[in-house]
Amino acid sequence: MELERGVGVVGISKRPWQQCSGAVDQKAAAHCTDEVERRCPWIAGKKVAFVAICLIASPLLIFLFCRRDWPFPSKSGWSSPATTYTPHAIAESKKDVLLGGLLVPGFDERTCRSRYDYTLYRKKTVRSPSAHLINRLRAQEALQRRCGPGTAAYRRAAERLEYSRRNDTGAAAADDGGCKYLVLVPYRGLGNRMLAMASAFLYAMLSGRALLIDRGESLADLFCEPFPETTWLLPPEFPIKNLEGLTGEVQESYRNLVQNHLPAASVSELPYVFVDLDHACTHHDKLFYCDDDQQFLHRAPWLLMRTDGYFVPAIFLNPAYQDELDRLFPRKDSVFYLLAHYLLHPTNKVWGLITRFYDSYLKNSDERLGIQVRVFDGDTPFKHILDQIISCTSREHLLPEVLLPAQEPPLTTPAAGAARLKAVLMTGLNPWYYESIRWKYLQSATATGEVVSVHQPSHEEHQLSGNTTHDMKALAEMYLLSMADAVVASGWSTFGYVGHGLGGLTPWVMFKPENLTTPDPPCRRAISMEPCMHGPPFYDCRVKRGADTGKLVPHVRHCDDMSWGLKLVHPE
Repeated sequence: MELERGVGVVGISKRPWQQCSGAVDQKAAAHCTDEVERRCPWIAGKKVAFVAICLIASPLLIFLFCRRDWPFPSKSGWSSPATTYTPHAIAESKKDVLLGGLLVPGFDERTCRSRYDYTLYRKKTVRSPSAHLINRLRAQEALQRRCGPGTAAYRRAAERLEYSRRNDTGAAAADDGGCKYLVLVPYRGLGNRMLAMASAFLYAMLSGRALLIDRGESLADLFCEPFPETTWLLPPEFPIKNLEGLTGEVQESYRNLVQNHLPAASVSELPYVFVDLDHACTHHDKLFYCDDDQQFLHRAPWLLMRTDGYFVPAIFLNPAYQDELDRLFPRKDSVFYLLAHYLLHPTNKVWGLITRFYDSYLKNSDERLGIQVRVFDGDTPFKHILDQIISCTSREHLLPEVLLPAQEPPLTTPAAGAARLKAVLMTGLNPWYYESIRWKYLQSATATGEVVSVHQPSHEEHQLSGNTTHDMKALAEMYLLSMADAVVASGWSTFGYVGHGLGGLTPWVMFKPENLTTPDPPCRRAISMEPCMHGPPFYDCRVKRGADTGKLVPHVRHCDDMSWGLKLVHPE
């Protein structure tokens, strides 16, 4: 309405014929109009022109008005960085902030700024959620509220679990509101745990279970609650203790049930069923992914799961879920991106680390490149790894070449803002790679005239999984990687999978070196932005025999960085 008033008045409160009208009859009004036009001939001659100009100018004015607070002005090359602004000082588009309905309003934004502010650091949503996924998420939220900790249903279910465990009897059916539970025990590094959480959440939705997460040492300090009006954290008084110590050898394990050919009815005789999905688990553990065994597990009110990775590709091999997964994810390469942005929101303390570093070092750059370095041969820096990074970024034209001293032009004072700035974000345990690349661009000019700045938020030297401060830094760096315009990532690294997956970025994958030698080629563009499953099944559930599971369906293929691993792709 403000726009309409601004365009309409043009410094005049009423048009001339409006000034003559009022408490007069039509004839007098017509005479008045004729008189005005006779005395002011410019009106008659310009009326049509005035209306035409308004019609032509209005769309442009409306467009400019709508775009005046758009935080990402278009630039050539990669997407431009965010400008300085206060998120709530602009008229936010709820569709964008809520990622097209993926998220729900109603949370107190002050308690978890990342939930709604992350979108302001990305130019656009890479993949939009399907209507069916949005509906299923709302249904899962209702299930979590109805069955989660603090509810009567949870209290009864936990009491029955405690009773059956102490008395060595099955969990007898009771009025629990139809609540069944998946208790996830994620472990190893933070990247592993985040991939496990996204995977377990998808399985919980498919199987109609409320998801509860073993909080470990740092989970509550890292992530906000994803479900409104309830918690996803397993209460400390949960009857089963030492969850991380559970293995496939326990009596209640799924492996034991399958190996001993126990009938499905035997599940009802157990207080819970434990599923071991470690990347090195056995063939019998992996039968969990088969259709027959999903029906087998449906009887268990409590399913405890311990896993260290991304098992979503194996779920897509299950014939029983094919139709539902097709409706949830029409784009097969969008699963982790959408689930992670629904589920994994950094706490305010971690979000502060992210935004302060971004605003200090990355915001004003024209292009941003993330380089994630993970070395599996030890913490000592290796020259062949540095050579691989330099070779990859050079061959793929991700970083400019530098000039030899004899080639450098004489020093001049450049025009303000003339040089294009490319910011490089490096993540890794050892600072030597960062220092080497940073020195390369400090001591020599680039062949393109660009200015390259290199930054590394932390260098912990050693991985300290489970340490809260260490994990907070790791989570901040994963999110910073996701804010880059392109990413180079080390093969086999779950840290890298999460970083580029959060950003919806198809990475350049650096192959894992062998014999301390730089691979040739050093890297290549991945076939999708989805993470890789490191411990996949090698069994075709439909024909009940071993198979190459990377060739069973068109949307599950072997990984770029791990020949036996599986990842989701969108078949073109």
